[in-house]
Amino acid sequence: MKTKLTSSVLAFSILLTSVVSLAQQSYSLKEAVDYAVKNHSNVKTGQIDILTAEARVNEIKAMGLPQLNGNIGYTNNLIIQRVFIPAKTFDPNAKDGDVVAAEFGVRNSGNAGVNFSQLLFDGSYTLGLKAADVYKELSKKSLVQTKQQVAENVMKAYYGILVNQERLQILQLNMGRLDSLYNQTKAMNQQGFVEKIDVQRLEVQKNNLNIEYKNVERLQELSYYLLKYQMGLKPQEEVVLTDKLSAVNINEFIPEHETTFQYADRIEYSILQTQDRLAQLDLKNQKAGYLPKVTMNGSYGYSAGRPQFTDLITKPWFNAATLGVAIQIPIFDGFAKKYKIIQSQNALTKLKEGFNFLESSIDFQIKQGQITLKNAYETLQEQKLNMELAKEVVRVSKIKYEQGVGTNLELVNAESSYKEAQTNYYTTLYNVLIAKVDLDKAKGKLFTE
Repeated sequence: MKTKLTSSVLAFSILLTSVVSLAQQSYSLKEAVDYAVKNHSNVKTGQIDILTAEARVNEIKAMGLPQLNGNIGYTNNLIIQRVFIPAKTFDPNAKDGDVVAAEFGVRNSGNAGVNFSQLLFDGSYTLGLKAADVYKELSKKSLVQTKQQVAENVMKAYYGILVNQERLQILQLNMGRLDSLYNQTKAMNQQGFVEKIDVQRLEVQKNNLNIEYKNVERLQELSYYLLKYQMGLKPQEEVVLTDKLSAVNINEFIPEHETTFQYADRIEYSILQTQDRLAQLDLKNQKAGYLPKVTMNGSYGYSAGRPQFTDLITKPWFNAATLGVAIQIPIFDGFAKKYKIIQSQNALTKLKEGFNFLESSIDFQIKQGQITLKNAYETLQEQKLNMELAKEVVRVSKIKYEQGVGTNLELVNAESSYKEAQTNYYTTLYNVLIAKVDLDKAKGKLFTE
């Protein structure tokens, strides 16, 4: 019976472990970014925009293909229109001036046939095809820009969780050490070796540390929600981060030599180049409006007209066919095309200014990113040193206190300084990670497909 119970517990444990493993998903930083750029809502919307652009290209291409339409119709002339004819046409004996109101038409008429047209030449159509392809390219670049923004947000959220994990671990160590010191001091107070105020100082320090730990713990919970939101995951899904902060080599963030940079590496600049091509095509399209438009059209069908409706069914119909070419030559449109051309030229001029402004912005962002990263890196080295010094001060203060040559206040102040140094270190560490992300973004190297 005991063996059977043990087997059941083991089976249940294996099943529970399997369920938990299925519910949790593990992600490295790269895996998190890769998942986000495939599943984020904004990315999916961008992919739909590409499909829409492709449909727009095919729509414009369809304008140059033969256009074929069928038609069928029936008309019942309820009151037949009359034509007034001099009476002498039918009766030589009729009086001068008399007319006959003759019916012009039949009661029932029908027609059926097909019409087709084919565009032979249109300057705007050719340019429209080129513009449609460029528009499709612009949609693809916009999708890349969206993916870069998603990747940036995921990386910042991921780094935030890693830093908070380290802070929680350090806080747990501090809480354990402070608990031991508090219990030790409380016991000494009960024996009359230290004053009650010494215990109270440590209790205040202990309470403050507990509050800070709970705050960071809640912040970590929010950070996970933020990461899942940026990745396109549902809030109830559980994620586990496999990357460790210790694996990040901060020293590699500051290169010995700056690499070459091209403005076109920035997707914003590449998008502006595509917009410039669109503007140039639009200008050419407006100028092409002065060119003639040539179309070919034709028709083939049958028609009949009978006094009685049944005659349309029983008696034969007569066929007819046409084929023609039409040339539409613009002559005067009230200067509409002239002013459209001026607007297109102004749009091109604005884009040229946009290039200058964007280049200046990129230069500033890169310089700002380099200085911010360097400052944060150097500050991190100082904060690391301060944290190590504060740790040593705590160690020495504790020894002095235990040996009776140091005061409780001195030890509490040392603990407070050590905790402050830790907070400053991890805050600066996060700043270094974010500065690196911002600099890579400024250089257009944050995410590439």
